[in-house]
Amino acid sequence: MNGLLTAVSTTYREKDAPPLTEARSTNRVSPAVNSPEEALEVLRHEPDYSTLITVLRFLGRGVCQKSATFNIAVPSPIGAKLVQVLATDIASNYWTLLREESAVGSEDESRGTARSDLQALLLCLRSIPGVNAVLLQLRALTLEAKSEKKEVKRPDLAANLRITLELLCALLDGQESPWQIWSSSAEAADSPARRRPLAQEFLTLLGSGRVISWAAEADDILANSDKTAKEGAFWVTNRAEYCTWLAQGVCRWISRDRSTDDAKLCAELLARTLRLGSTDIVIKLLLETLILSKSSNPDRFRLLFDGLPNLDQRRVLLAVLKFLSETHLNKLGLCESPESAEVISAASGIISTVVGQDQDKTNHLIAWLTSSSGAGLGDGVGIRRAVLAVISRNRDNLVDVLEKTVAQFGDQLYIKHSPILQQEVHAQVLLLSAGYVHRLTPVKLSMITRSSPWLNAISNRLAATQQRARFLGMVVGEAISGLVDNGDKRLDFHIDETNLEEGKWYKALAETADSVGRIDTLRQQGHVGREKSVRPQKPRTERPPVRRQPVPPKQGFIIEEVEDDDSEDDDLIPYAKPESDAEDSDDDPTLINRDKPKPPVYIRDLIRYLRDTDNYDHQKLALTTAPTLIRRKANYGTEVKEHAEELATLLVGLQDKFDMDNFYEQRAQGMIALVIAQPQVMGPWFAKTFFDGDYSVTQRASVLIVLGIGARELAGFETSEYKDAASFPSKALPEAVERLYIGTSSSGVQPSSSSSLKALPINALETVAQSLTTGFLAPIAANAADAATGPDALKLSTFTSRLQQQGDSSRNTKAKGTRRPRVRAIPNTTAQLLYTSFFSPLTARFQAALRSPASRTRGIIFEPYLLSLYLKTAAIVLHAAGPSTLALPQMTAELWGVLLSTGVRAHCVGDLAATRAVLFALLALLDVNEDRMRDVCQDLSREVVETQEWVAAVFEGIRGGDGAGEESDAKMLAASVLIRLREGMEKYRLFMVGDLIGF
Repeated sequence: MNGLLTAVSTTYREKDAPPLTEARSTNRVSPAVNSPEEALEVLRHEPDYSTLITVLRFLGRGVCQKSATFNIAVPSPIGAKLVQVLATDIASNYWTLLREESAVGSEDESRGTARSDLQALLLCLRSIPGVNAVLLQLRALTLEAKSEKKEVKRPDLAANLRITLELLCALLDGQESPWQIWSSSAEAADSPARRRPLAQEFLTLLGSGRVISWAAEADDILANSDKTAKEGAFWVTNRAEYCTWLAQGVCRWISRDRSTDDAKLCAELLARTLRLGSTDIVIKLLLETLILSKSSNPDRFRLLFDGLPNLDQRRVLLAVLKFLSETHLNKLGLCESPESAEVISAASGIISTVVGQDQDKTNHLIAWLTSSSGAGLGDGVGIRRAVLAVISRNRDNLVDVLEKTVAQFGDQLYIKHSPILQQEVHAQVLLLSAGYVHRLTPVKLSMITRSSPWLNAISNRLAATQQRARFLGMVVGEAISGLVDNGDKRLDFHIDETNLEEGKWYKALAETADSVGRIDTLRQQGHVGREKSVRPQKPRTERPPVRRQPVPPKQGFIIEEVEDDDSEDDDLIPYAKPESDAEDSDDDPTLINRDKPKPPVYIRDLIRYLRDTDNYDHQKLALTTAPTLIRRKANYGTEVKEHAEELATLLVGLQDKFDMDNFYEQRAQGMIALVIAQPQVMGPWFAKTFFDGDYSVTQRASVLIVLGIGARELAGFETSEYKDAASFPSKALPEAVERLYIGTSSSGVQPSSSSSLKALPINALETVAQSLTTGFLAPIAANAADAATGPDALKLSTFTSRLQQQGDSSRNTKAKGTRRPRVRAIPNTTAQLLYTSFFSPLTARFQAALRSPASRTRGIIFEPYLLSLYLKTAAIVLHAAGPSTLALPQMTAELWGVLLSTGVRAHCVGDLAATRAVLFALLALLDVNEDRMRDVCQDLSREVVETQEWVAAVFEGIRGGDGAGEESDAKMLAASVLIRLREGMEKYRLFMVGDLIGF
């Protein structure tokens, strides 16, 4: 046995030495590292902390010093091995220690005595090979976590995922990071042949979306495996934040004096960033940094813009127009104030800076003005005035815009099928361009007004069936005739509408002239706005509440007790005892909150509470008081009007961080209160938010619910529980005193009270649709049962029982011959409001989205749940407007066009929810037009026949029996639509003969 053991070394301890001493290896590697091979060997053998820092400093010097013999950031075989070891072994083993030491080192760094050790690691990895290695490590860990093998997975997998995500965030953090990643790796790329593949790899690394997708997948796995982890805690997983970081990096990069190759690379990186999806955020950042800031240089923006491909230039230009309209020009309204001209001139200066003298970019503006779905649908007239001010610099471009607009304005298909909101936009473009042409070349305008396209345009407009289309034709004809003709030759239709306020405003557009001005006005506005946003508010000192003590009655008076129908002490409100505080019941006195916030009494306080997303009490008070406060302040002062859009933005984007009860219902009630308070403003705003806003499916669905319920409340079909609670105390007597003076009604019933506030259910719109469906089907069921086997009293029970299960409202249906109550007629002013502010923005933007080439927009409108909810909302708004709406023919044509569009019917195939929504909308449309079926069959005969054939095919294709269920409901709806259509077609078939030939 003694021969098996051999002594390696012998150490003698002194007599007084401690029994345990630290054993040090005599073969320890020297801290001095002189070559990358030595550094690789040290890193592979788990070095101690001091040795690791020595190696990192050695590798970092090669990155910082251009004269170094080795640079780990430049792609090379030995460099790839070093980067791989740093991204895998070193990061996973030393990350926590590096972060702790860097925190201590940052304190010493302020005194200039130390440098962050973590920055040394990041300096070695902040390059194209380094970021690639970190991403590959992240991907490998993700695939390992997703593997379906049965063996037990490593317990440190979640920790390594978190470390790698933190390392990736640290590498990319900072506005200088994109330039640093490129410059460190491109140092050795001294020729175009070596630079080109490296640039392509750089663009693919940062601009392809690989970072976002891989990081988001790893973050999702980490959140599922670790319950304490918070999903979305890493900024690289957020598309908007990542695009913002790239845009900031591009701005910082291009702001320096870079070479032509660097400018081209910046433009290519910007193009890749725009394709990631957050175009509006990127363009807003570019404009504010490179044009609107005080230290900006517009030439840098133009340098970026010129380097983009043609398609990306068009995308950027449209985003610039959208930014200007939403941020500055839409606030001007009709642009009638003198200050509006200065803002429009400054906006045209920005557009001129972006476009320059390039004809290709100018053609994008011309196409935007004259396209069938362009010219800023839903935006104010200010953006069109700004664009035409830029176009007016060239006479040929201006004449081109006028001729194309005239041809489109008079096209019969355009008049019949385009939304009125779109036609109003192009009418403004026509009047503005005609005014410019008249001032530049009056002879040219005279020639255009004598041409056949102009005469056909006026004739087709006057022959249109829609009243609004005729109005636009008349007001445009009178305005342009006033420019060209003199005396008795001027066109005058002698119609009151053209001489009212709106008609005069349209005619004044032909005399409007704007110039391309300086952008200093918008710079000052932006600077003042930022100052106001950061200016602290002076705290208000509130007096402590004074408890009022009951005053004892004076002696000598005779007190007579008056009894009423209720209890004796119904009108006496007892005072709460001071010691009955609910907070005192808490076992822990430290948890008692004596500083409870008070409910907001001003709109600015409500906004402050909504912004404080980290305070539960503020969020709870804001949600519970918002419906009442907004309704109370609607007609008193201008608080709601001035802050309506800001309030709506906060409410739509509010998240349920504290898992509150009835959160979504209370939030919806706040938005409905805004719609009721400012319908002309908030109706179009919510419609625009649904299509253009960056919101989730749930938030978009809440917008549609708010529009539908708000329209019904404006029409008088719904009464909110918050309506009476929002009235001021001076408007009503206390309930007990009111009974003494008013007493009971003639029927002996006490007046109802709305003191108990009820929350809006989350499926409120579906309930409304179901109730309307029941009302539509009740008379059809009665007639069908009577015609089949006898009186309704004998045979209606089976059919109506099915309706009662859905929320029956048909129990009041009487015997044969009894017609259900017609849709109530509301004042034409309210009906017109529902059309202009609710229905028209919804349908116009939907049709514009159908023509949009953007996949994101089409993905929003054709999401199954949103599509069915949208169709029901449009139908409910149409039903709320009722048969007395003057614009009912136009509303009928627009909604029918949406329902018969190829995209909607294609998505109904295999989607029963969308099919039911289309059938419900058709049934509501036919119900509102019941008294004008003759006009429907005459004007929309092709739509009637096409709908009848499609619904018949749907009816035959649905497998539904007598039982309850979605298929049975859909088949019942299809049968009802067929009955209504065939009745109208049979009665008015002579009006349809001409259009049916060859159908």
